[in-house]
This record gives sequence, structure tokens and C-alpha cells, in this order.
Amino acid sequence: MTFVVTESCIKCKYTDCVEVCPVDCFVEGPNFLAINPDECIDCALCEPECPVQAIFPEDDVPDPQKHFVKLNAECAKRWPTITAKKDPPPDADEWKDIPNKLQYFEK
Repeated sequence: MTFVVTESCIKCKYTDCVEVCPVDCFVEGPNFLAINPDECIDCALCEPECPVQAIFPEDDVPDPQKHFVKLNAECAKRWPTITAKKDPPPDADEWKDIPNKLQYFEK
């Protein structure tokens, strides 16, 4: 099992989770973070650090967001690894409670 970043991360991209990851399994896209399933060791340290509750164990990803399991794996093949915390986008707080953000996802 691995952990998966889901829709709540889109346009928020808080990186608190990156800071606690012991194996550098996060990758960074334009407005989303993803977890490389081949690198994740299932330590669960990232999950409670996410201020928008976007990270789930793979088996617990809500049904409407199951497609994020595949999306995380696809992004991990294209995006660079992120290993340090960064400032979130300036409008992250405005987006954190917005539902249905998939249309804003940038590859």
C-alpha cells in the first residue's frame, strides 16, 4: 500500500508533507503534489501534516477520487522530486476549502 495525494491539494500545494517524508517520495507539478508509489514506504508521517487533508492511504481514498491513485503514479514519472518545504501559492488559503477542483489540475 502507498499513500495518495487527492483533489484537495490542487491549487493549494502546501508542502508540510514534504518536510516529514523520510524517503523523498513527493513530486511537484505546477499546482499539485503527488506521491511516487514506488518510493513511498507507507510510514504515514505525511498524512497528518497536510493542512487540507488531501493525503490518504491508497485503500482509503474516497471512491469519487480513486482516479488519483493512477494520477499520482503518472505524475511521479514526469515531475521532479521535491525534498524541502516551500511557501504555498499566494492564494492557497482561498482554494483550500473549494471542492471539485480537478478542472484546475495542471500537468
